[in-house]
Amino acid sequence: MDRVEARELEYFVALAEELHFGRAAERLGIAQPPLSRAIRRLERRMGVQLFERTSRHVGLTAAGAVFLTEGRKALTALDDAVSRAQRSIHPHRLVVAALQGTGSGLLAGMLRDYRRQPGAADVDVVFTQDHVDLVRTGSADLTLTCGHSGLAGLEFTELAEDDTVALLPRDHFLAAKPAVTAADIAQDALFRPQWPENTLDEIIDQVAMGELIVTAAASATDRIGSAVVAVPVLDAPPTWLVLTWRPDIPTATRDAFVYTARNVATRHLGHSGPGA
Repeated sequence: MDRVEARELEYFVALAEELHFGRAAERLGIAQPPLSRAIRRLERRMGVQLFERTSRHVGLTAAGAVFLTEGRKALTALDDAVSRAQRSIHPHRLVVAALQGTGSGLLAGMLRDYRRQPGAADVDVVFTQDHVDLVRTGSADLTLTCGHSGLAGLEFTELAEDDTVALLPRDHFLAAKPAVTAADIAQDALFRPQWPENTLDEIIDQVAMGELIVTAAASATDRIGSAVVAVPVLDAPPTWLVLTWRPDIPTATRDAFVYTARNVATRHLGHSGPGA
């Protein structure tokens, strides 16, 4: 059998995830007939039926379900290879990804101290919701994140603890309290237990307008402005600020940045974690 092309794999994954030829074609930016032909051609070349089709339904066969799992892995590996090849052109440049508002004071100190070192690499900081994914794909060297969730397979060092606060509109009845409990805010219809897919500035605007209540790391409070109040959540455990990287892509430049980060955390915050 001829080797499956990356384009065919993208077509298959799109259809397998959408289970609708029209939506998959729109997602891919192509017309529906070329997508249908490409899928039929792929099935003929593989000698395997990947989809069950009726006039009203598109579903995966057992073979299709297996191919979807492996196809996603293959596309991720391909993206990873491209990113690493592109990054190899600039071996003395660091990309640090972070969630906006996460440990901003600590990150600023890390950047300041690192850039003062002789021979320091150029550092680009990328603020994104997908900060951990950028490290996994090799598009970023490091990420500063809160907590240990989603870090399987990555190496990390714990830098500092960050307390949890509730971000409330200034006129909210809980805003005048010195502290609240998780139960206090959970009863409010505005509370969102999951961090919204917005930038920190957008979230703060929504809180200020009385549309949203969220919990956040205390390090985000230097950006909230006068219309939002940060109230400590008494029974919420503190969150570790964690610097994370891929152990299978060793670089002396990254290691120097990690060393600086640990020193900054120890000096300015009084403690640092033991690492992974």
